[in-house]
Amino acid sequence: MYRYLMELYEGNMSGGLKLESAIIPLLKILSLTVMGLVLAHPKTQIIPKATFKLLSKLVFALFLPCIIFTELGESISLDSIPQWWFIPVNVLLSTLIGCLLGCLVVMICRPPPELNRFTIVMTGFGNTGNLPLAIVGSVCHTSKTPFGPNCHSKGVAYVSFAQWVAVILVYTLVYHMMEPPLEFYEVVGEGTEIEEQSPANDISRPLLMEAEWPGIEDKETEHCKTPFIAKVFNNISSHSQISSAELEISGEASGNSPRSIRCLAEPRVVRKIRIVAEQTPIKHILQPPTIASLLAISVGLVPQLKAFLFGYDAPLSFVTDSLEILAGATVPSVMLILGGMLAEGPNDSKLGLRTTIGIIVARLLVLPLIGMGIVALASNLKFLVHGDAMYSFVLLLQYTTPSAILLGAIARLRGYAVSEASALLFWQHVLALFTMSFYIVIYFKLLPHMLH
Repeated sequence: MYRYLMELYEGNMSGGLKLESAIIPLLKILSLTVMGLVLAHPKTQIIPKATFKLLSKLVFALFLPCIIFTELGESISLDSIPQWWFIPVNVLLSTLIGCLLGCLVVMICRPPPELNRFTIVMTGFGNTGNLPLAIVGSVCHTSKTPFGPNCHSKGVAYVSFAQWVAVILVYTLVYHMMEPPLEFYEVVGEGTEIEEQSPANDISRPLLMEAEWPGIEDKETEHCKTPFIAKVFNNISSHSQISSAELEISGEASGNSPRSIRCLAEPRVVRKIRIVAEQTPIKHILQPPTIASLLAISVGLVPQLKAFLFGYDAPLSFVTDSLEILAGATVPSVMLILGGMLAEGPNDSKLGLRTTIGIIVARLLVLPLIGMGIVALASNLKFLVHGDAMYSFVLLLQYTTPSAILLGAIARLRGYAVSEASALLFWQHVLALFTMSFYIVIYFKLLPHMLH
């Protein structure tokens, strides 16, 4: 890492060209974001919030799956899978290091106790989907790109290949980490819970809460807004799943049903873990973008299917061409939606200024520095695709993006720190326009040395 930084300092390359190649794409992204902000700003209201919500649904259900399927399906193959193994590993590494930084933020900044887990989650889990896709699309949309002729296809393929790991983490680990703290629930009488009611009006909900998970209100379950795990392991729930499960156990203990035999044989802790696992919304992983990734990988790994869909002479090339036309709307739509989110402004937050600054510094300034060291080390250990600058660039982006917008949707689904998530995501994305610009310029200068 030190050698790379020294070479960067000495400037042993054409700095002007690299600087221009890095800045111009970022200006394009900034322009699209400003357009969305102006169109959605409350004072102008050229386009109402309801329209942006519909646009976010189109991105989620149509545009994003189209770009994932067309680019990942064409790029992936049996030969590429062994070479891409470090992409999902890097997602896990960036998340783990981010969570450790979140723990440091908790120890140093001392947020309100009920927001400790929230602080760790918001520091650890970055945006590995829409924003990297937009950056890759903008970087490759220029004749002076340093990533070669297949820049866009490779970049989108690498970003899409990383998404499935991030999605699994969000719908399992993050879902349970964002559980409302038990000690801040008031339990009255026979299990009557008092909790803050969210507004029922769809238009009143912030765009940020649904930008990456439209229709979230349809995914709510009986226990999603309760401290379910804490209740299970503390044996204090009345109407929760643990109660009904234990009633079933006691009721079936005298019988010979397979379920009663299994429950009697299960240790108590194992039974509680199973109950929690049954409440994990693993089914939500199968969203349109994830399904598109699975289909693309399935088609790409079967040469006969791939030849049937991709290529100029493919019998169904007209289908993939149509999908590519729709995919072209992904990047501008994503950035317009981001501008619409920023136009709403931040919500009130109980997180505190010191903790907010701590999360932003850890996520946007410290983590990218650590990421450069990890990617440089992986390059020295020959873990990366040799000579592929885009591969290294996507790995670096995983350490550079702000917290995932999907975390705002999870916060709303769990009824935990909803306004804090909205406010923090707002400030992160505003400041990320500057921090990402700074680091991407550094990456453009650093990448040629990593490839040697």
